[in-house]
Amino acid sequence: MAGMPGGPWRWRWTWSRPGRPPKPRLIWFRPRVRAFVPVDEMGRPIPSEPVYLLPDELEALRLVYYEGLTQEEAAKKMNVSRGTLWRALASGRKKLVQALIEGKLLVLVAPEEKPDRERGS
Repeated sequence: MAGMPGGPWRWRWTWSRPGRPPKPRLIWFRPRVRAFVPVDEMGRPIPSEPVYLLPDELEALRLVYYEGLTQEEAAKKMNVSRGTLWRALASGRKKLVQALIEGKLLVLVAPEEKPDRERGS
């Protein structure tokens, strides 16, 4: 399990929206791979629209389903509310299932990247 050297990474970006600024989310894991590519029966890549899994979604999935933490424990570790963690889990699960069922490219957005506004799917 490859953790983050020197502790967690604070993942946050700013939006040009009124209201309270977003709270930084602590990401403790940086994936070693960037994407999962679907292939056909002959092993050739299948061209498809990518599905982007954001760092907080991957971290929530990792903490709850891989590490076995409760949602409350995972939320504390990520420095977010339990509701925010629940939304990240739901969004991450939906994206994983969509990539598997529809045979789409699954891209893991690195914590240091600033996601594009289009990368919501």
